[in-house]
Amino acid sequence: MRLVVLGAGAGGGLPQWNCGCVQCSAARAGLIPPMTQSTLAVSVDGRDWVLLNASPDLRQQLAACPSLHPASLRGSPVKAVVLTNGDVDHVAGLLTLREKTGFTLYATETTQRILSDNSVFGVLDPTLVERRTIVLNRPFSPLAGLTITPYAVPGKIPLYLEGEMPELDMMGEQTIGLHLQSGGRDAHYIPGCATLPDWLVERLTLADVVLFDGTIWRDDEMPRSGTGSKTGARMGHVAMSGPDGSLTRLSRLQGRRIYTHVNNTNSALMPESPARAAIAAAGWEIAGDGMEVVL
Repeated sequence: MRLVVLGAGAGGGLPQWNCGCVQCSAARAGLIPPMTQSTLAVSVDGRDWVLLNASPDLRQQLAACPSLHPASLRGSPVKAVVLTNGDVDHVAGLLTLREKTGFTLYATETTQRILSDNSVFGVLDPTLVERRTIVLNRPFSPLAGLTITPYAVPGKIPLYLEGEMPELDMMGEQTIGLHLQSGGRDAHYIPGCATLPDWLVERLTLADVVLFDGTIWRDDEMPRSGTGSKTGARMGHVAMSGPDGSLTRLSRLQGRRIYTHVNNTNSALMPESPARAAIAAAGWEIAGDGMEVVL
């Protein structure tokens, strides 16, 4: 099983177009690598690929990965897309895939309904793009030799569907994790997660690889930095640090552990920061665009 991080950034990427924070300024200056918004590509044979989410940067991401280039006049190695939620940074890239090449689109009933209710996604020709509804805890195979089991993780509905008082750690189809299995090896992909209950910690402990929500270093980093008023919890993301943060709660993971969906405000992006030192000491890595993991 081959995993390629096409994009490791959270919504807005790095640098974010309207942000002059320390990390965005460093990326513009070439001091740290830029990041596009989160998408993961998976293959078991190096020929056919499935995308986990479709970020707004997808055209750029496909161009940057030779394995995903067309092998003929028309066509694509991308055979399927699996969505973990309906957030803009995970579905907007579907509009890039409108040029009459077929693939299968997998999502929960809740996320499929979000797409169906928005007429702009009608540009995906239904005679070429088959939409399949996935069911929580029921395995499916988007590629021969690859099994994916979707499961609910704490989260919230997309920002553009929120009411005045959204539930921030709902359990249901609106936010899911994906358990990938092939050839006796396994990985979990969870780019969004609001809290880490005991059952989820146990589920991840023995995995070969976990790619987990690394949006924020500390819950209040946006208010503290002046970049926004929302905490991580309000955005539906668990912080890396703190007693209930992912570094502490996932300290018993036995496989490779990688943060993805990293926000531009996250100080761990700076190589010499205390946050990066703490992450390295705990055995974690921060994903970057183009990172490959082979299992």
